[in-house]
Amino acid sequence: MQDYELSILEQYPVTVKSTRKMRGAFFCDTDQGLFLLREAGVSRRRVLLMRHVGLHLLREGGLRTDLPVANRDGEYVTVSPDGRSYILKEWYAGRECDVRRTRELLEGTANLAHLHRFMERVPPCPAPEEPEPEEPGPGEDREAQKERGPVEEPPRRSLGKEYESHNRELRKIRRFIREKPSRGEFELAFLGCFDSMFAWARRAMEELERTDCGELDRKSRQENTMLHGDYNYHNILLTDAGCATTNFDRCRPGVQAEDLYYFLRKAMEKHGWNVRCADHMLDAYSAIRPLSAAETDYLKVRLIYPEKFWKLADAYYRSGKAWIPVKSVEKLRTAVMQTEEKGRFLEQIFRVRM
Repeated sequence: MQDYELSILEQYPVTVKSTRKMRGAFFCDTDQGLFLLREAGVSRRRVLLMRHVGLHLLREGGLRTDLPVANRDGEYVTVSPDGRSYILKEWYAGRECDVRRTRELLEGTANLAHLHRFMERVPPCPAPEEPEPEEPGPGEDREAQKERGPVEEPPRRSLGKEYESHNRELRKIRRFIREKPSRGEFELAFLGCFDSMFAWARRAMEELERTDCGELDRKSRQENTMLHGDYNYHNILLTDAGCATTNFDRCRPGVQAEDLYYFLRKAMEKHGWNVRCADHMLDAYSAIRPLSAAETDYLKVRLIYPEKFWKLADAYYRSGKAWIPVKSVEKLRTAVMQTEEKGRFLEQIFRVRM
């Protein structure tokens, strides 16, 4: 640990016994238990929201999260001598959930349902006393903006607007590749599978238009129903006392079924879109927090859309394009193969036929 990082820890009312580094953060064994020190990466407003939601979950449901802790000045963000912002969070001795093990997968699913039960109608988070930094104005240097600190992420678009934007981008990327004088392996593979993948994107939009997902999104935001925003096995710790949930950096008001979609998709990619496994996951969730018809439709629409295909295309278009890694071609082929597997899955679970 560098001297400036030690100087950060000295600003907290804990006595550090030992530290070890992992994934860009430091685990700190102290006289008050285990903590984790990392660069904030988010604004002070966001850190306060993370703590607000974590305290609500603890008080209302006895659920454990990685609560940010205050330094000696009562602040939850501490700035180092070189201008970097850090947060110290409560942590737990345990290991990440292994979604390849059915028992742990279902434990993680049940934990998500418990979180969602107590993240409905979360009281508004008190606003910080000082103003948050703004986006840089026209012509303003980005480095100057960095010195002011991170900014809040912009408001989320509706699912329909998001998919319309993705589809425009996919058509633009296809046009760009078609007009290239020479094409590499990735570009040829992209053109070869575009029509079949884009058919999934159109089908998702058609299904979305038949549902009440827009109303579900509006109601969720209005009632301040919160979701985790990044619920995956990395953020589920299995401890002797049960599950602890970490990294609420992306928590926000919205449709909670988004968390379930993300966790289910990640799990199914590792389980080959196994219908029986998915049934067990949905049963484990619904036994604690039953899904409404609108949430089931939302889950279906999200699963239909070829999100991995879009992400790979978007990453390609934003890159230099001069040299495409072989791994990108492999990922594209895997995404196509998994979409075919997902087709059989959707037919059995949601009666969706392509």
